[in-house]
Formats: sequence, C-alpha cells, structure tokens
Amino acid sequence: MTNITDFKEAKIGGTVQEYLWNYDNQAIAVAYETRGQGMPLLLLPAFSTVSSRDEMRGMAERLCDRFEVVALDWPGFGDSDRPGVQYGPEFYHQFLADFVRSIFARPVTIVAAGHGAGYAMKLGKTHPQRVSKVVLVAPTWLGPLRIMGVPEPVRDFVRETVRTPGLGEFLYDLNTHPAFLEFMYKQHVFVDPAKLTTEFIAQKRDSTQHPGGRFAPVAFVTGALDLAGDREAVLAQFQPLPVPVKVIIGTLAPSGSLSVMEAVAQLSGVKSARVAGSLGMHEEYAEAVVEAIGDFL
Repeated sequence: MTNITDFKEAKIGGTVQEYLWNYDNQAIAVAYETRGQGMPLLLLPAFSTVSSRDEMRGMAERLCDRFEVVALDWPGFGDSDRPGVQYGPEFYHQFLADFVRSIFARPVTIVAAGHGAGYAMKLGKTHPQRVSKVVLVAPTWLGPLRIMGVPEPVRDFVRETVRTPGLGEFLYDLNTHPAFLEFMYKQHVFVDPAKLTTEFIAQKRDSTQHPGGRFAPVAFVTGALDLAGDREAVLAQFQPLPVPVKVIIGTLAPSGSLSVMEAVAQLSGVKSARVAGSLGMHEEYAEAVVEAIGDFL
C-alpha cells in the first residue's frame, strides 16, 4: 500500500503524516499535517461534501507561531481513505478518541468547525483528561436534509441510493458539479461571493474526486452523522461543562443554525464571541476567528 505521505502535498504549510487507524479489522489511512511548535492544538474541519484540512490553512498560518498545530482529514474525506463503511456517530467518535490518544502525549486544545463541534464536545465529556479546551466555530448539529425537515425514511432512501454503484455515482457527480458547489457556498457557507473564484471552486471539486468519495458526504447530508437530534440534546452536551468551552457565532449563518449557537452561548460557563460570517467563516474569515479566540487559547 502506498503511504499518504508519498503523494500528498501540504495543505496548511506543514509536514504531512499518516495515521493508520484499525477499524473493524480494517486499516484506514488518515492524512494529518503538523506545523509549528508549542502546546498542541488540533484543528477539526467541518463535515461537508468538500471537507478537507485545507480549509483550516488560514487559521493554522496564524496559530503556528504559538502552538504545534495539527490539522486532519476525517476518514472518508480529503486525502484520507474513503472506505464504503456505514459512517455514523460511533465511527467518528471512536476515531477521534483513538487519534487523540495516539498522537498527543498531553491534553490537547481542539478547535472544531461546523459538525466537528459535537464530536469535540463528546470527546471532552468522555475523555476529559485528554482535552484541555474546546473552541467551536460556527457549530452545527443537523445535516442539511434534516434541517430542511426531510423525513427520516426519505433521508434513508437517499443515503442508500447514493451508496449504490452506477446511480449513486451519477447523483454524487451532480452534487459535486462546480455550479452546484458554487450555489451552496453562496447559500450558507461564504458571505463574499467574490471569493468564489473559478480556481477556488475547481479546487473544492477536485477534493471530492477520490475513490469511494460519495459514502461519507452522503452520510453527513442525510443526517447520519448528527450526534444530537434536537436542541435539548445539543444543550445537554454542555451541562455540566466537561472542559472550558468557547463558541464563535457566525452572525450571518442560517437562522436555524444561528439560533442554536446563540442558545449554546447562553449556557452557564460557556464563553462566546461573534464574527460577521456564515458556516464557513473558519476559512473565509480566519483572521477574525483567530483574533476572537486568541485570549481563550
């Protein structure tokens, strides 16, 4: 088997490495990258069709002078292996717990974007000795179809259809067409459409074109990666507060996601800050996000 480090380029300007994770007697190669020196800081990209550690580059560049920054590609996304397993909450929770235990010799601060928030919080709750602080950047809790109110049987049907050969590959190709990606970015990811250049969208599409690329993204889109089904379950993750937490609210995020961010910010012990961005502000406005979390870190 060819190692990830043999052919993958740096995405955050650091050293690309490979973590071999044993899941259900299957070795899954996970790409991660390290840059800088100091206390460890783990950057978790948001789950999305185009999820990649590359979206954390702006933050890594501004933090690597103070921290040993580690950014990873979730299994099923980016440069990591994309096996055709049934992706779900236990899969990713177990991965994150194993990765943190294997890579970091001391407690790590986690900065998690989007849907990575729930997994960072769950790790803090189940393994508080391994997590020193958690920063949640524009956290989300429900997959796109779920937040749109699509019934569970329909979501299950969509997920299984996309997983099938032939038709599933065709549907995935439609979902990753440059025009559709640009549309989604304009809807709820970026604020400034001028940043959605042809080169930017082409790079995002390239990140989706890997063998098995459709399996994990469709799990996210259909809500199979959601850790909490309603607002009460989300808020329960924070009470009692397992580790120090700061939430960065994207004030221009979609109303449904924004209302939950604001509810989290009102909880006892949770620190908060606001940045004029949407769900992709960790990439679009990295400088403002780093400024908002600097004192907390």
